[in-house]
Amino acid sequence: MVESKAEKAEVGREDVEADKENMDVEEPAADAPMKVFTVEILRLIKDMQLQHGLRHGDFQRYRGYCSRRVKRLRKTLNLPQGDRRHYKKRNVTLANLEKPNSDERFLHISLMLAERTWSYAMQLRQESNTEPRKRFHLIEKLRKSCVYALQLQDLCASDRCDARTKLEAEAYSAWIHGSLHFELALWQSAAENLKKAQVIYENLAQAMPEEEQTVYRAKVEELQPSLRYCAYNVGENASVNDLLEMRGQAGLLGNLSHLVAQTKAESMEAFQMMEWRGRSVTVRPEKVRLFLLSIQELGRSIEKAKDYPAKIEMLESVLLDCKDAIAAIKDEIKQDPKLRQPAAGEAGGAAGGGLIGIQYLLAYMSYTRLKLTLERNLFLVAQAKLTLDDPNVAEKTPLASGGGKKTKPQDLSRLYEIILQNVTEMQQLGGMEHDAAYQAEMEQLALSFRAFRCYYIAITLVAMKRWREAVAMYERSRKYASDASSSKTPCKDFDLRGELKQLIATIEGCKFSAHAYSVLEDDTADDTVLYGKSQKSSKPLYERLSHYKEDATLNSRNPNVFKLIPEMEPIPAKPLFFDLALNFVDFPSLDDKIEQKGSTGKGATAGMSGFVKGLFGWGGGGASK
Repeated sequence: MVESKAEKAEVGREDVEADKENMDVEEPAADAPMKVFTVEILRLIKDMQLQHGLRHGDFQRYRGYCSRRVKRLRKTLNLPQGDRRHYKKRNVTLANLEKPNSDERFLHISLMLAERTWSYAMQLRQESNTEPRKRFHLIEKLRKSCVYALQLQDLCASDRCDARTKLEAEAYSAWIHGSLHFELALWQSAAENLKKAQVIYENLAQAMPEEEQTVYRAKVEELQPSLRYCAYNVGENASVNDLLEMRGQAGLLGNLSHLVAQTKAESMEAFQMMEWRGRSVTVRPEKVRLFLLSIQELGRSIEKAKDYPAKIEMLESVLLDCKDAIAAIKDEIKQDPKLRQPAAGEAGGAAGGGLIGIQYLLAYMSYTRLKLTLERNLFLVAQAKLTLDDPNVAEKTPLASGGGKKTKPQDLSRLYEIILQNVTEMQQLGGMEHDAAYQAEMEQLALSFRAFRCYYIAITLVAMKRWREAVAMYERSRKYASDASSSKTPCKDFDLRGELKQLIATIEGCKFSAHAYSVLEDDTADDTVLYGKSQKSSKPLYERLSHYKEDATLNSRNPNVFKLIPEMEPIPAKPLFFDLALNFVDFPSLDDKIEQKGSTGKGATAGMSGFVKGLFGWGGGGASK
């Protein structure tokens, strides 16, 4: 039951692949340049092996997948081998690659044929432990795999393939031949071929971007035990490197450096490199590359903007593009489970050495977003300073043309609080927690903004006439500014040392002024009759005529002179009366009047009988008549 479910899932996945392969390919124009193919052979076969059985060592399942894949490719590329009744062998040739509408999947056919025979050989190798006769069949399948690998190498040697594909095809062919000679116990030739493949993969790892080096380095480590076993069987006097040189490696090592250089150049053209804090990372997502290209001239564009609102609007539009680029990186990480965790032993710079390339790129883009947000907030601060209604601010300028709402010191302190939150997010950036230089720069930046925030809080306290608290905040602001100015690791993106020096000079005068007002307040605390400056009073003027106090509200539209509406006063509520004397009153008797109304005499009886007699028409009077 388990195998059937796995096979159904695999067939469904192959149906999706078949739909992709059967998609129509646009015909190139007649004057279109020759298309150069790039086939990542090692990554391609590793992905297929892990998805179709080799994760569990099921070579038979992988062989079946290779057979079905070859059949689909031949059908899609219109390269059948006869019909249902007749068979005619048709191999992929250079003519198929040189056609105007050629496809790189022609190379996949030879690769899949080599993989199919290799997986069949590995299946026979497992079965030969109990059935030794199958070892002969194993050797034949490996020989056939070598034939297909040579066909692939010849096809990739044409001008329609780039240098990377040529190197990978040569390394793949050398590895297949090395595996065959290893089974035949031809230790010298096996060591030569395996070493040749190892050298090519090592050079490819050095030429490729950081995130693509893992698969090549893993293959180099995979070949190492076989090479050691070959060296042991060859003997101590013979070295594998010497054997490689003795066999005349002019065909390989002579053009290896040229192919590696060409591969580096092609990879640099295909992927844009980004450098941040002494480490270079490849930028593969298209949105990220376009965003990095768009912000190269951002500084000049901001300088040309006429006013602060235009600069803020420009930064906000760039921030939207930055968020889209970050979303593209996160989508790429989600699609590849290998990128979700840092690779062990990954080489890197001093900053973020534990992150692989795509994760380090995500950290850089997050830093860029926070930096742009910080710049936007600083422009908001500069715009608010234009309308700040305080004489002690050195940056105060006349109100901008067109007017506007005046800014209060507490508004600026609130803006600096938001800026400090941005700096805190920059400190907690993923992968940069252990970078001492980066954390020192962020700490210096946080001290600078704390100094400005404390300064505007002190101005707010001055407006509230809380002199002692204002003096304390001025002193704290001066301390933060001094520590930030004397820091040996200033932030490269935000150099605030000039503004900090100006702030320190401004604080000196403001602090002494606030201190003097606090002394005057202490001296006049008891002289409330003559001056009345100690506390504010809400009494109207007619109630404090004997006290002198400078009250600016008397010159306003609503002076506090006399209360026209009287205040509410409590009054006693109206009492409730209860008739308690009724229980003690003696009323006269009315029995005599009740008897008169309820008497039962003769006249009453007669009247009743007469009424009955008259009702029915009979009675004494009628009878007498």
